[in-house]
Formats: sequence, C-alpha cells, structure tokens
Amino acid sequence: MERPALQRLIEEIDAGRVDCVIVYKVDRLSRSLLDFSRIMATFDERNVSFVSVTQQFNTTSSMGRLTLNILLSFAQFERELISERTRDKMGAARRRGKWCGGTPPYGYDVVDGKLIVNESEARRVREIFELYLDLKSVREVLKVIQQKAWKTKVWTTKSGKQRGGTAFTKNTLNYLLRNVTYIGQVSYENQIYSGEHRAIVDSQVFAETQKRLDRNRMFGDAKRSRSGALLSRLIRCQSCGCGMSHSQTRRGSRSYRYYVCLNAMQNGYQQCPSPTVSAPEIERFVVEQIREVGQDVQLRAGVIAEIDRQRETENHKATRERNRLEHELAELSRQLEQAALTQAAAQDLAELQTAIELRNQRLLHLADRTQSPAEIDVAEIDRLLNEFDELWEELSPAERQQLIHLLVEQVQYHGEAGEVSLVFSSTGAQLISEEEEA
Repeated sequence: MERPALQRLIEEIDAGRVDCVIVYKVDRLSRSLLDFSRIMATFDERNVSFVSVTQQFNTTSSMGRLTLNILLSFAQFERELISERTRDKMGAARRRGKWCGGTPPYGYDVVDGKLIVNESEARRVREIFELYLDLKSVREVLKVIQQKAWKTKVWTTKSGKQRGGTAFTKNTLNYLLRNVTYIGQVSYENQIYSGEHRAIVDSQVFAETQKRLDRNRMFGDAKRSRSGALLSRLIRCQSCGCGMSHSQTRRGSRSYRYYVCLNAMQNGYQQCPSPTVSAPEIERFVVEQIREVGQDVQLRAGVIAEIDRQRETENHKATRERNRLEHELAELSRQLEQAALTQAAAQDLAELQTAIELRNQRLLHLADRTQSPAEIDVAEIDRLLNEFDELWEELSPAERQQLIHLLVEQVQYHGEAGEVSLVFSSTGAQLISEEEEA
C-alpha cells in the first residue's frame, strides 16, 4: 500500500480521473490479501472497474470473488516463500563470512558489497580498545571520546540519505567493544564465523577486553545485589524523565553510595543538571517522610483516604469500560454475521474480525487486573504506616527494601528544584516536601 506508484493511482481514482484499472496479472497490483481487499474496496467506492488481462473472473458474483481470493492467497504464499528463500540465502552468506548489509561498523567502509578498512577510523577503534584496557571503565573511555569530539560512523544509504555522525553513548561504546567484526569474524544467530574482511584489532587485545567487560559486569551485579539500595527501581530523575540507577564507589577504606541518572550514564554527566544524589541522604529523607505520615494521624488518614478514593475511581472506570466493550462486541458480532450472510468483501470481514479480537484482548486484560489481588490492601498500608517506627528497627536490610516497595510506588527526584516527591502505592497522591539535606 505504501508504493509510490500505487499511491499515485489511488490519488487519481479519488480525483475521479480513472474508470478502469487494467493489470497483466492480479499479483502485479498486490500480493497481500489484506492490501488487495482494501484496494478493491476503494475501487468499489469509486465505481472503478478492475480487469486482469490473463485471468478471467467477475468480481460482481460470489464465485468471482472466491476465485479472486484464491488467486490472491497463492500470490501471498509466493511472496512469503520468496522472503523465506531470501532469509536462507542471507544466512548462508553470513555463515560464509560475507557482509550482508546494514549499518557499516565504525572502522570500515562498504565497497562493492564488501567491508574495506577505513584506516583513519581503524586507528580510532584501536585507540578505544587501548583506552578501555588502560582506564578499565566504559564511562571513563566515554569521557575521553567526548572530549575528543569523536562521532559515530557516517555513511550513506543507497537512496542517498546520510546516517550516523551522532555522539557516542555508553550503549554504542559497549557495542563497539563487543563487536567481533574487528577481529575478522561475523556473528549470525549467536554463532561466530570467519569473515572475508580484514581484522583491525589484535585478537589478544579483543580477548582481554571481553574478560574485563565480563568482570566489570559481574562485579557491578554483585555490588547491586549486596548494596540493599532502598530505592532501587523506584527513584526517577524528573529533569530527564528517566530512572536512576544505584551505584557504589570506594575511595581508600571508605565506600560511597549514590543514585545516578540513566541519561547521564548513557550520554555523559553534562547532559543532566543533577546527575547524582547521595543514596544514604535521599533514603534517609524518604524514610523520614514515611515516618512523619505514620505519626500524624490526620496526614495518614488523608493518604489512606486518597488511596481508597483512587482505587474506587479505577474500579468504576474499569466497570464502565467493560460495559462499553461488551456492548461493542455484541454489535460487531451482529455486523460480522450479517456480512457473512451477504458475502461481503474480504476486507470488511477482516476488519470486523480484527476489531472483535482487539476488544476481547482488552476485556481479558481488564479481567486480569480486577480479579488479581492487589499487592497490598488499604488496611495493610494503614497498619504499616502506623507501626512503621517499630517495624523499621526490627527489619533486615532486604526486609526494609521490601517494606519501602510495598508502601511507595515511585520516588521522583528533582535536583534543580530541590524537591523529592513520594507517590504512594496504588495512588497518584503525592507528598511533596522541600529537600533540606538530600
């Protein structure tokens, strides 16, 4: 449907300048059954005749429409068969180490369908690997690359459009350091094969880089699992609209914990006005706010009332939506039955069936949401808030984290404004307080 020539034809039909469309074979117009049905519906609306020179059928009769649909089914089958063969050929070429298109790796140019080393970029690639083995940190390497103002690969598509040339991020740098292309190999479906192109990084350097990357990832995972970060997966940077990750560093014998904005981690700390916040301080601040809510009877009652009100509102919305969907399903089923009796066009039947399926899926989602038990009910939240002080002193670090996650849905950190906003579980009610120490 997106082909330029087909779009021009439809524009001419809409303008009333076409009375009859003639094709050599049906599949010259489209090999997609759904697309062809839509095109035929357009023809019917504009009273445009359709003629296939080598295939005789009459679309005004039920037998003619059946013949047309059979022909289209075979055309679509042929198209899918061609796609499968193309994928198989590309897979075979990959296994032989050939370049099969896509974004060229930094350090190579594509010449006559082959990867040819770009010497100036190749020197930078080798320098990046050396920097990583020296600095032992992707983030530190990223800082150096940003200072040098290096950009990602610039390349031109077959249509003449220019791509790339953007700033390196942590993800693009990680991908570069993991890319087996640089040691003369290709990857296909998690398998490594020898490539036709020339390597630009020493295999020993590449192997040492992989060991360091794996070691850093394992060490990072271990630190996160031992840290007991109370606000893990809860805290978000409001300035950038993204999450914040718990991190830890050691200086001498002392260990420092903090939360860092994911945007800053990916694109450099200068991209966020408040990229980090001390983990102990903001955790202490959040705990104090929960403690104040628990100790203030009126404040606690207000939070509980808002949670209860929000839940009732959600239930009413779900009930209204369920009733509306059931009414629409009944009407759509009636239309589908009527369309089948009158032998309507395939497009109409397909659209009705799609509409019914979408509404059934939504009903199932609503049923799961209303029937599944909530993580914690309102009475339990009230009890936990009331007994928060007593419970907190007796809990282990892991249990404290679990309690915070039961009570709080999100912690919104706005470093520029000096605000921390707590969104309690199952509600949109917020407790916004000026951040005094965090």
